[in-house]
Amino acid sequence: MTRPLLITDCDEVLLYMIAHFRDWLAEDEGVRCDLSRGEFYQTMRRADTGEPLEQAEMWALLNKFFDGQMHRQTPVEGAVQAIAAIREHADVVVLTNLLDFRREARCRQLADHGIDVRVFTNQGPKGPALQAILEEYRPSRAMFIDDLPQHHGSVFEIAPQVRRLHLCAEPQVAPHITCAYTAGHAHARIDDWESALPWLLESLTCEEKDLQTHE
Repeated sequence: MTRPLLITDCDEVLLYMIAHFRDWLAEDEGVRCDLSRGEFYQTMRRADTGEPLEQAEMWALLNKFFDGQMHRQTPVEGAVQAIAAIREHADVVVLTNLLDFRREARCRQLADHGIDVRVFTNQGPKGPALQAILEEYRPSRAMFIDDLPQHHGSVFEIAPQVRRLHLCAEPQVAPHITCAYTAGHAHARIDDWESALPWLLESLTCEEKDLQTHE
């Protein structure tokens, strides 16, 4: 019999990213990043003039960060221990929105922090990529974690049977993100691993009828 499967995002779920990105922009690129502005395209301005950056410049800087600054990223509190606990009951893979050539770097990065799992890269909505993973693994049940609501919406449309947890561990960003649970696209919204782990383990191990009773 196949095992359950957890498909999880990386940045702001397993590893902190945006705060380290902000610090690097200020130190090396002369750019101020205001995380309270919410949407990515609104966050960055030139430190000397206050002029907003064009979207193409923002994406170029983000790519530059992933090319040379991934070593700055640190594990989300409790994530390493939680993934280890989940792996006792389920397979775990990472589905991350990075260009495909960065997959090996992400694998090494996670392994260096104690999360040695298979990594799938993706661009755009995650529903189709998740469906391909399900077709390969054919798990007894599946769960999905991501910090961005649009990916929960994508998975909800393509694979509604997958249980979905909206988790954004970066406290400077979490209050400004639309809640996928409130929107009806996630089964829960929990932003810390200490609280998320019991919910995840219950979802992975309880009978389906019991889960429906608890919702």
